[in-house]
Amino acid sequence: MKRRKARAAGREALGVVFARGFVVTALLEAAQSRPHDGRRLLRRALQGGAALAAGTSAAASLGRRDYLPALAAVAVGAATIAAAEILTDPTLFASQETERGPQDQEVEEAAAPAEGV
Repeated sequence: MKRRKARAAGREALGVVFARGFVVTALLEAAQSRPHDGRRLLRRALQGGAALAAGTSAAASLGRRDYLPALAAVAVGAATIAAAEILTDPTLFASQETERGPQDQEVEEAAAPAEGV
């Protein structure tokens, strides 16, 4: 019974650790980046919170010589950081029609048949 309470307290504390990392990283990013970009700030804050929570959990598991949970914490942290990077990527949800660059237009012009020849 004591182990269940200790694990539940550890999970609750992990949420607090994530919130600390999120807020601290968001404040640092807001203070350092000019002009402010909301997506970048959110991405960095999520990544900072995930990294701190994963590191704290892994360190606690290593302190107990519980190596599998430590490895799992690092893996989940890395996956969360990657997910935050992907989900806050502005090009992920942008239409291809509006995001065409000059190289795409040059390719389209070269592929189009010449008029008046």
